Amino acid sequence: MIDTERRSGELYDDITDYDVCTIEAPFTPDKYTEAIKTAEKAGYGGTIIIDSLSHAWAGEGGLLDLQGKIVDSGKGNSYTAWRFVTPKHNALVEAMLQSTCHIIATMRSKMAYALQQNGSKSEVVKFGMEPIRRDGMEYEFTICFTIGIDHTASASKDRTRLFDGQFFKITPETGTKLKTWLEGPESQAVTAASVTEEKDAQPPKAEEPELPKETTTEQIQTGKTEKVNG
Repeated sequence: MIDTERRSGELYDDITDYDVCTIEAPFTPDKYTEAIKTAEKAGYGGTIIIDSLSHAWAGEGGLLDLQGKIVDSGKGNSYTAWRFVTPKHNALVEAMLQSTCHIIATMRSKMAYALQQNGSKSEVVKFGMEPIRRDGMEYEFTICFTIGIDHTASASKDRTRLFDGQFFKITPETGTKLKTWLEGPESQAVTAASVTEEKDAQPPKAEEPELPKETTTEQIQTGKTEKVNG
């Protein structure tokens, strides 16, 4: 877990084992990119959780902050300053897209406003909640969940088509569905073929009389959580 929320990412180690990399201000996009690549080099081949990606946009040292400092320094105006900032955003997006790990990113939300015409006057009205991120960031993800204060989730975007039109609370079963979808029928076919090949390689056994079925017990292994802060 890449944690920008004042070490709150360490509060869930009673659920499962994971390591935490803490990022502190300034929250430059370069720090996120470096953390992702460092995790890959360290051999993390599973999942990286970024909590929260919003700091790379609106936090101290984030893209908006960098753009404002360039304007204040006189090196560019509010438009041309993005020429220096956008490459950092693109590098972060590319690191996420090309990562060997699955990426789960959380984003903070804020109230969105819009202008609405009321007769001859324009009024500012609340439009709903929207994530704090650079416009278009949602296009980089396979699934985007909107999660309410009561923990109810709904998919605002879903390329998997597993959660369209549903309102639910995220549970381990949600992750199981995603894992099954990601592996897909091709992965299952390869596994089946490997099992068949292994069975074919075994020498034939003599027929044995049928025995009563035995009850099996599942074994659950647990480990100790380790945190790495850097």
